[in-house]
Amino acid sequence: MPVPHLNRSSPVWLFDLDNTLHNASHAIFPTITANMNTYIARVLGDGVTPADDAIVNAARAAYWRRYGATLLGMVKHHQVQAAHFLHETHAFDDLRAMIRAERGLGALLKRLPGRKILLTNAPLRYSSDVMRHLGLRQHFSHHVAIEAMHVHRQLRPKPSTLMLRKLMRKHHIRPGRCILVEDTLANLKGAKKLGLRTAWVTQYLKMADPIGVAKLPKALNRPAYVDVKVKSVRHLARRLHRLR
Repeated sequence: MPVPHLNRSSPVWLFDLDNTLHNASHAIFPTITANMNTYIARVLGDGVTPADDAIVNAARAAYWRRYGATLLGMVKHHQVQAAHFLHETHAFDDLRAMIRAERGLGALLKRLPGRKILLTNAPLRYSSDVMRHLGLRQHFSHHVAIEAMHVHRQLRPKPSTLMLRKLMRKHHIRPGRCILVEDTLANLKGAKKLGLRTAWVTQYLKMADPIGVAKLPKALNRPAYVDVKVKSVRHLARRLHRLR
């Protein structure tokens, strides 16, 4: 179903995918983490014996903190091919069986005014498969996966403000019209600096960071750079007045 033409005052929604539109913490993230650990252990090993868990976990944490994505550290410091890393770490025996999501998301998206763009640090093949299984592809005018997040020939996934600026220029969007819907605070913080509205989705969070290093605080207080905190994307419609 094509997305209808919208006037220039309509909001533009930038939706994250994992742990925003579906529960990736249930089974998908644990599998990605295991695949990533296996991959990094092989790269950091001596060619015969994989690196031990302590070295792998330290590398994952350090690269995520420094670059916002472990992938970028592996590319920069170990000459890993990004496409190969993404392919290997997003390999699943039965992806459909691993997906958990609320019912009625399609109806919700249809009710939200404005254009929707999927903006995910996940690879295109995986995110396309998830969206197909969720039955949500028709509600999005564009699908921006990590492979499309290059600025000056450098991979710049979220929370890169350079990538967000490029995205808004490409789609002729003013920052004030954009609403980023995310589970990851670092991504929301960067977007807020550019003048975007921000909505934080919390129901699927099990850790305070995507790589599972920091535990969640008991109270998920809303930071100043988050305009709206919601448990579920189903609650966005009733908070719309705070986002416009």
